[in-house]
Amino acid sequence: MRAILIAAALFAAAPAIAQSPAPASNTRAVLADAATAPAGRTIVDGAIWTCEGSACVATGGASQPATRACRRVAAKLGAVSEFVWKGTALSAEQLATCNA
Repeated sequence: MRAILIAAALFAAAPAIAQSPAPASNTRAVLADAATAPAGRTIVDGAIWTCEGSACVATGGASQPATRACRRVAAKLGAVSEFVWKGTALSAEQLATCNA
């Protein structure tokens, strides 16, 4: 009986779950020049990057400091104006170092 109640509750909640927006990626970058964005998926240190215009998001990736990840991404995708690696956002000073 409990299983039926749980199934009914999940069935009732399904439309609300389906309509909820996808969570923002905790790994993302904004490229300084959208023209440098790759056309398809690009893998950098195990992270799969996809870009739409100058906004790029990634899933996965090696465990490493955000500053190192930024340098590796900038080397492959181009200079970045914003960078967040697994929830850690880089400061303006760190971004300058990343793009150097």
